[in-house]
Amino acid sequence: MTWFATPNSYTGEDVAEIAAHGSPVVLELLLRRALDLGARLAEPGEFTQRAFLAGRIDLTQAEAVRDLIEAQTLTQARQAASQMGGALSRRVGPMKRALVELIALLEAGIDFAEDDVDVTAGSEIARRISELMPELMRLEASFARGRIVHDGLTLAIVGRPNVGKSSLFNRLVERERAIVTATPGTTRDTVTERISLDGIPLELVDTAGLREGREEAEQLGIARSREALADAALVLVVLDATEPLNEEEHRLLEAVRRRPALVAMNKSDLATAAAAPVMEGVASLATSALTGDGIAALRERILALATGGAASEPGMLTSLRHHQAITATLAALTDAAEANRNAVPHEMILLDLYRALGALDSLTGQTTSDDILNLIFSTFCIGK
Repeated sequence: MTWFATPNSYTGEDVAEIAAHGSPVVLELLLRRALDLGARLAEPGEFTQRAFLAGRIDLTQAEAVRDLIEAQTLTQARQAASQMGGALSRRVGPMKRALVELIALLEAGIDFAEDDVDVTAGSEIARRISELMPELMRLEASFARGRIVHDGLTLAIVGRPNVGKSSLFNRLVERERAIVTATPGTTRDTVTERISLDGIPLELVDTAGLREGREEAEQLGIARSREALADAALVLVVLDATEPLNEEEHRLLEAVRRRPALVAMNKSDLATAAAAPVMEGVASLATSALTGDGIAALRERILALATGGAASEPGMLTSLRHHQAITATLAALTDAAEANRNAVPHEMILLDLYRALGALDSLTGQTTSDDILNLIFSTFCIGK
């Protein structure tokens, strides 16, 4: 047993921790005995919530505890560990201090105008707001990659029968996950597998070949393929580099032209000429599932398509709640800047600045409502 005395425990309270052998029978016996002696089971996330309420961690760090528990890739774990260490809080801190200083400057000019305290000039207000905006905008833009690192994406592999969809799928997952034969229409249902591309969680969906189904089972498989195509965030269209496009493939390419999509001209090892782009606005590259040619380039293109070219950086926004808080801050500061340009009284500009400050505070938890806190901590594991 280890004793953690106040205030140096995880929750800031007196805590006794029992370390036992991992036998489920022994652990259950200890748990039941503790309950008999008056203990109760913790609520989901109760320990982390107590740490937050005691001021040991802020809300972004508390959420990172859950993210670390749920991490499925090394990149996700590193990102969560960085957030637990306060990376996002440290990034937001200077912006909050600058905003508070501006608010204090305007408040002083209003409250002590009779005591020869100068009213802040409009040019000074504009300068201070403009200095805040670029870093806030960079932080808001980090959500493009942070969201993907946190949640991952789905990639649907589609095309007509016998173009090598399942073979490419197996190449990407690096094992024989899908059945491959020379007979067209082998895949009758969707096959899914989760992989990691440079730390980005990606769920690959191998689909049945798109054509007019010849029997009920194939028709059902094709219907599921179309559902997977509609639901996926990314699409990989596989074409046969040795054959001309048919009508179904023309329709498919037209359907994905305005979506995040790639075209793999498969069987390039058998083609007599280099595969050319098949449609404007849809990137294509030559691949061979048989020889492995082009697979590395395909992985890179999928990763670039997934992240939109956004780079990894410390303190990224990883949740919609974080993103909404920064978006609200930017909107409030934009309103304040507009009011300042229009020579609106400082009392009114302060309303926008306080709205921006409230949005920043909600990010770290200073002004977060009990309902939001309960929703966040209810998604934790019991005992964390």
